[in-house]
Amino acid sequence: MKAVLLDKPAPIEETPLRYSEYDVPKISDDEVLIKIKACGVCRSNLNVIEGVYSRLGIPSLSPIIPGHEIIGLITETGSNVKNLVTGDRVGIQPLYSACGVCEYCLSAREHLCPNRLITGETVHGGYAEYIKGKNNYVYRVPKELKDHEAAPLFCPGVTAYRAVKQANLTIGKTAAIFGIGGVGHVAVQFAKMTGASVIAVSRSKKNLELASTVGADKTIPQDDNLVQEMKKIGYVDSAIVFAPSQEAIDRAQRITKPGGTIVLGVAGDVRKLLFFFEKTIKGTAIGTRHDMKEVLKIASTNKIRIVTNTYPLQQASEVLQKLKGGEIKGRAVLIP
Repeated sequence: MKAVLLDKPAPIEETPLRYSEYDVPKISDDEVLIKIKACGVCRSNLNVIEGVYSRLGIPSLSPIIPGHEIIGLITETGSNVKNLVTGDRVGIQPLYSACGVCEYCLSAREHLCPNRLITGETVHGGYAEYIKGKNNYVYRVPKELKDHEAAPLFCPGVTAYRAVKQANLTIGKTAAIFGIGGVGHVAVQFAKMTGASVIAVSRSKKNLELASTVGADKTIPQDDNLVQEMKKIGYVDSAIVFAPSQEAIDRAQRITKPGGTIVLGVAGDVRKLLFFFEKTIKGTAIGTRHDMKEVLKIASTNKIRIVTNTYPLQQASEVLQKLKGGEIKGRAVLIP
């Protein structure tokens, strides 16, 4: 098969990826082989490629195929697979598999399993023509969704959905979402479903326009005037941060009401939090299998719109450079 391979992390400008021949995966009894139809391009893919996660031992394979939001058709099933058949259209999310026996797996929090495998980071991912998947960790995709629309549901979709759940939004509350990219513009839509009023915050004018088109009640530039602007209209009950910026994290804490919640989907420093305002900070990462199934169910009713741009698989390096430069509107999707 054709695949995009990373041999050694390096800045994307140094073209560490190579488009090459690679062996089609061989499946075991509890696995399926999937011919990939589409794979979304995530900023965390860029972080893996550029070595941001090297201190965590990621990537754990060399070479490794990046990519973790995947949709395709099953072409082969293992002898123990009873719930899926050849021809099923399925998806794979970042949570490739978990141990199934730890306290997290047994309490429906398998995405926190210490022995979990992450697609495109600890096992081969979706920048390729084929991938194998564990039968209990792949998901049938509703027929209503096109391939390029469905693939991003398996990262931006489930990540945004869980972040909004963590924010505890209800009718009458107000939320600010920082970073209106591939994940953020989906989070706006899930937040609106709770009945909350949603403010989109971004440095990018085109991303603020995107937020408006998907339902944000108000858009505000992420600049030095943000805190003063929020004083005029009122601070928020919850802030969700997907912008990879320390400034965004700091400002999210400042514009959240006392007793409010800040949900972080990015890494950063939270030492400026003042304890006497009783604000809560939560981390959020990917989602459980139940979360993923809920996202697909919602998407099948046309309540979620993911803005996508498609590119050939062999252009992965160019697409990642565009992503790094802030040139992608919505989500880039690679087509093998």
